[in-house]
Amino acid sequence: MARTLNQPAHKRRRTLPALAAGTTALALAGTGLALFAGGASAAVGNVAVNGGFESGLSGWTCTGTTAAVGSPVHSGSGALLATPGAGDTAECRQTVSVLPNTSYTLAGWVQGPYVYLGASGTGGTDPSTWSAQSSWNQLSTSFTTGASTSSVTLYVHGWYGQAAYSADDITLTGPAGTASPSPSPTATASPTPTASPTATASPTATKSPTASPTATASPTATASPTATATATQPPVTGLPKHVLTGYWQNFDNGATVQKLKDVQSAYDIIAVSFADATTTSGGISFTLDPKLSTALGGYTDADFKADIAVKHAAGKKVVLSVGGQNGAISVANSAAATTFANNAYALIQQYGFDGVDIDLENGVDATYMAQSLHTLAGKVGSNFVLTMAPETIGMYSTSGNYFQLALNVKDILTVVNTQFYNSGGMNGCDGKVYNQGTVDFITAQVCTHIQGGLRPDQVGIGVPASAKGAGSGYVSSALVDNALDCLATGNHCGSFVPPAKWPTIRGAMTWSTNWDAANGNDFSNTVGSFVHNMP
Repeated sequence: MARTLNQPAHKRRRTLPALAAGTTALALAGTGLALFAGGASAAVGNVAVNGGFESGLSGWTCTGTTAAVGSPVHSGSGALLATPGAGDTAECRQTVSVLPNTSYTLAGWVQGPYVYLGASGTGGTDPSTWSAQSSWNQLSTSFTTGASTSSVTLYVHGWYGQAAYSADDITLTGPAGTASPSPSPTATASPTPTASPTATASPTATKSPTASPTATASPTATASPTATATATQPPVTGLPKHVLTGYWQNFDNGATVQKLKDVQSAYDIIAVSFADATTTSGGISFTLDPKLSTALGGYTDADFKADIAVKHAAGKKVVLSVGGQNGAISVANSAAATTFANNAYALIQQYGFDGVDIDLENGVDATYMAQSLHTLAGKVGSNFVLTMAPETIGMYSTSGNYFQLALNVKDILTVVNTQFYNSGGMNGCDGKVYNQGTVDFITAQVCTHIQGGLRPDQVGIGVPASAKGAGSGYVSSALVDNALDCLATGNHCGSFVPPAKWPTIRGAMTWSTNWDAANGNDFSNTVGSFVHNMP
């Protein structure tokens, strides 16, 4: 979430990190280091298997139209040629054994539009990098494994509806692990791709990732966006079918200050922003901000707890939000996962929170955070409320850590309200690029989330309540209503029309209830009314 000047440490991000002026969020995926700093005494070498595809697809598990071919190649006699479809990215992956607490460099030669190379399950910040060039070019990125990591998964893929891509000479440089990871099943070669990288428009090496790709696919893809919708059932939370979520600021940043009981009645879920990190890994605490307390005439812990009870009496849910732009809370191992679950449960018991909101904008470990959240849900019971508010880049692909986390906790997840702002242009589920601030941007991103495996009732729209609530991407409440109507009924869409109607789409979220109040309650009155009148 964003904030203006003189805010305390916790906040929503105003802009994406480490982006040069004019660069879009899409480029964030390409920020990887190319250095290797070995921290182990084992011999350093290439631990990837058949990275040159000289032995066909042996060692790789691939989806979609993929094959090992003799041309085009970067070197040797083989290379991967893969053609994404409208519903898949033609991904090939393999799992390799590694050592814990050790640095590795992943590299590979690729050509074609939107080729991604990365690793998952590293136990730290999973790397990903990409390019869109018509000639062979090398991608390289680095990562350091976690303290208990013994294997990682390498992957290469294209993007939905784009033309064929090639990959060759993929290497993972570092010491081999001592464990024997479960080998990736030997992939059966798919039918020979019908598209050649040379048959598509040739993007230049400096092509902007926001430029609209020339090869696109029909949104009426053969992949069913609701195929996984029945895999799990919604948790019993006592919430209505469609909900409005708002973040309540535990600080004074120039927006209207509020006691919790004064939060607009339209909000069904109120996310208290934010928990604080302790000195223990995975540890969190919560303290009312003294400046806010003073601004409210002496707002005490007892007042706050009583206000939560008032909201409960009105049928509302109150969750504790963990993270924000500067919320450096790390859950990267089993011990931290246990600490987080225990601390969060203690705060839930102390204050009466109904659950937690995960808003970690500085990286998240999908494995250990999921472990922790399942432990916490077991402690709280069936009424546990779990919400998330990732940045757009975190939900851009199912290979991203945030998307993986959402899928890992799908059985206990209430709603993911992605922040559709501070982002720039990004690809939608049809492979086309849409700019933020439009109905198309929102609906095409939501389509990606549903096609990626979330149920429609687990997906919501996140926007700022006023232009002061974010660095960019503010949209009118009427546009939010149109986006929800498009997703639910197929009406009021822009140029992008979703491949299906999702009448159970969960609703909308805003940063923040305070900025909403400062803006005359426009969001809660307009969007709130629309959400609560959706069939």
